[in-house]
Amino acid sequence: MTGWPQAQLDGVRRLHVMAAAVRGATVAERLVDAPFAQVWQLLQDLEGSFGEILPDMRHVRILRREGSQVEALARSRYGMRALLRGELSEGYCWLQSRFLLIGVAARAEGAGTRVAITAGVRVPGRAAIVPVGVRREAARALGRLQDLVAGD
Repeated sequence: MTGWPQAQLDGVRRLHVMAAAVRGATVAERLVDAPFAQVWQLLQDLEGSFGEILPDMRHVRILRREGSQVEALARSRYGMRALLRGELSEGYCWLQSRFLLIGVAARAEGAGTRVAITAGVRVPGRAAIVPVGVRREAARALGRLQDLVAGD
């Protein structure tokens, strides 16, 4: 249909929209003092630096990737496993399993990069996460990201 308005959302705005639909989800944001390419390289490396930024993800292994669709097996530092499915595209990552939800997004902003993170334990069968510690852990992850780019 022609004439219909279309909206284009950057990854950070899109993450806010997705998190708004999940009860208990909160989004932490930070302006990271590094260019987008450097920041996104670290964030999108699920099998590498992703676990340094989100340390609850001790090990992540990509099982399948078709275009922006990804399936990965994650193991937490406590030994729990999750089969994550979702989207990983330029500036945007949304992964979820039966019990876990992780959203990460970034966009260039001036000389730096605006980064947003949400994550949490899902309530099975419902669009909700357990809100305990979500904001604090996301803020810590953003701090680790800043430390990683400062160390490069």
